[in-house]
Amino acid sequence: MKHLRAIAVKFIASFALLYVILGAMYDMSFTNVLLISLLLSVVSYVIGDLFLLQKTNNTIATLADFALAFMIIWVVGESLTYGESLLLPSLISAAGIAIFEYFFHKYVSGRTLEEGHEEFRAANYRFQIEAAEELSPVRPDVRSEEDADK
Repeated sequence: MKHLRAIAVKFIASFALLYVILGAMYDMSFTNVLLISLLLSVVSYVIGDLFLLQKTNNTIATLADFALAFMIIWVVGESLTYGESLLLPSLISAAGIAIFEYFFHKYVSGRTLEEGHEEFRAANYRFQIEAAEELSPVRPDVRSEEDADK
């Protein structure tokens, strides 16, 4: 249920942002924006939020979401529309999505992921050191007279 809520939040925010940028500014149809938003929400949630965010930190996951959003918006937008190039609108849309994703990752890591992502808490590194009696090995030709008697 937590994942469905997170995908719904992501879809609504992505749709609103893409409709303002692609629909209002660049005259893309409502259904095209809806399809791009749906595809982007599902793919970026699985790849960016469930996989990358758990393995890396927020910055890397946000950069990956920017690249993923740019590719999805550009490729799907070009295949659905005719006419002018969507390179610049895709870059602008991906930048807006990346800004949203930065804050969405904090929400997802705090409330949705089961084990809780440790990236936003202070690092608590515990190093264990192995110690021995001798600091350096003793070569047989350098032994003292006391060691030779033994």
